[in-house]
Amino acid sequence: MKAGSITQNLEMKKIIIFSLLGIALIAVLIWFGKKNSKSAVTYETETPFKTSIVRKSVATGKVIPLEEIEIKPRISGIIEKIFVEEGAQVKKGDLIATIRVVPNVQQLNGAQSSVRAAKLQLDNAKVLYERNKSLFDKGVIAKQEFENYSLSYNNAKEQYNSSISDLQIIQKGTASGMGNVANTNIRAEISGTVLEIPVREGMSVIESNTFSAGTTVATIADMSKMIFEGKVDEAEVGKLLKGTKIDVELGAYQEVKFPAVLTFVAPKGTEESGAVQFKIKADVDTKGEYMIRANYSANANIILEQKDSIYAIKESLLRFDKKDDKPYVEIEVGDQKFEKKFLKLGISDGINVEILEGLKPTDKIKIWNKASKEDDKDKKDESDDK
Repeated sequence: MKAGSITQNLEMKKIIIFSLLGIALIAVLIWFGKKNSKSAVTYETETPFKTSIVRKSVATGKVIPLEEIEIKPRISGIIEKIFVEEGAQVKKGDLIATIRVVPNVQQLNGAQSSVRAAKLQLDNAKVLYERNKSLFDKGVIAKQEFENYSLSYNNAKEQYNSSISDLQIIQKGTASGMGNVANTNIRAEISGTVLEIPVREGMSVIESNTFSAGTTVATIADMSKMIFEGKVDEAEVGKLLKGTKIDVELGAYQEVKFPAVLTFVAPKGTEESGAVQFKIKADVDTKGEYMIRANYSANANIILEQKDSIYAIKESLLRFDKKDDKPYVEIEVGDQKFEKKFLKLGISDGINVEILEGLKPTDKIKIWNKASKEDDKDKKDESDDK
């Protein structure tokens, strides 16, 4: 009984061992099968296609009136009355505001002193004129001598009148006989829309002269002629030509494209945040049914280059050689067999790219699968090279 029991136990152990080995073998075979199935990636393909490619540049800026001026006073003083409001339509010569002059004490004193001095000279010249006129009438003095006294008298009268006018201008900002040219009247210098009135009645204003820009009383612009003003990068400015047609999109009317024509490209750039920018201007057709306001933010879509009916592929199919950074694709030469083909590229819009050399219309191009380990490795190699 004991011998049979031992034999039976040995048999059971053998069965268990062989069962475990079989299970392990099956697990190994399953693992290798999964590994091999993962490495067998099936790639789809695409062929070149005909399309149109447009390369654009977007310039950011604003829409402003072509003609906009600031109205400034010709004399310092206090705003006495304002006759228009912001948004009002005015014609050239319309009265905008009037100024009440606050005389400068030193200037006023000097003008009054000049009047008194001129009056003394006039009185003296008058006495001499009348005395010598009597002598001339009696034939005592020559005509030439009398004419000299007459001239001195007339000059004294003119000097006196001039000093009185100067005093009136200092006191009131105008003088007798000046009419509509009075310095106290501020008038529109162009026809258009009053954009802004930065002053109020009672505020002090300073005249515009060679030493001071003066206080702006009103800003007037012709809103019927609007332009786009923006900036483009130096990499694109070389392709811009005057007369190029562009589309302008306003922040206030995003669904509308306003046609425009490029009229100005700055000859000199300015550096902004490390990049050189060039100012551009374009005449904008603002269309009558839309109310366009000054300084609306805007974007201008400028066509830099355009080609129609050209062979192209998707840019996502491209790869770049690690050594010399040349672009290439892989084309199918057999059943899921591919070979590298270097390309010469043309215009691109960021999605499609023109093929100048390297492909035939019938070539089947490998579509890189995102889940492929080989693709992931290629992408990693490219990023490491960059």
